[in-house]
Amino acid sequence: MIELRDVTKVYTLSREQSVTAVQGVSLEVQAGEFVIITGRSGSGKTTLLNLVAGLTRPTAGQVLLEGVDLWSLPDRKQSLLRNQKFGFVFQFPSLLPTLTTLENVILPTMFGAQNQHGGAYPRGEGSLEQAQALLAEVGLSDKLTSYPRQLSAGQQQRVVVARSLINRPQILLADEPTSDLDEQTEQEIMSLFRDIHARTGVTILLVTHTSQLVSYGTRALHMAGGRFVE
Repeated sequence: MIELRDVTKVYTLSREQSVTAVQGVSLEVQAGEFVIITGRSGSGKTTLLNLVAGLTRPTAGQVLLEGVDLWSLPDRKQSLLRNQKFGFVFQFPSLLPTLTTLENVILPTMFGAQNQHGGAYPRGEGSLEQAQALLAEVGLSDKLTSYPRQLSAGQQQRVVVARSLINRPQILLADEPTSDLDEQTEQEIMSLFRDIHARTGVTILLVTHTSQLVSYGTRALHMAGGRFVE
């Protein structure tokens, strides 16, 4: 489903200075895998995730989704593909503070007029019911009208997980989703990812600096210096 072919990403800081965040990385992720990538801060994990999502253009190499080079597509088609194929869970909750929990989960359905089959995305009552069901699945059925400031950090991250699933993505990308949480809440969120994977079969690519979390996935990789290492 996901393939990186000898991908390198270099950030140019000035005429004299540049940083190679990812260096010559190749990776294949099959549909239905739950891949956990570990590594210290600065090892290239987040850049790798952004490359997979088409949020960052590689300096060299190819990023393919189901055999299609993401950077061969026009910008609008890339944006629609991200809306249709990917769900995102970022390091910080990134919830809109003026929207309720329910409204935050529904928000992604407002973008992308058509899905890959040419039909409209579920809107209106269908979106509402789906958002309510997702919030129930993550244990927040009693927080539908709450605002982000009224939720704990763990509850906010559960809302983000629900939001990431609203468009029924095939791929879920998670960037350090537990880094701001205490140990117990971290385990709860990782168990939630594992349950979602078991129930839906969604392909998950999750990066973390915590090596103890690798048992939640089906495969683990380690990054250092922009490369995969033993």
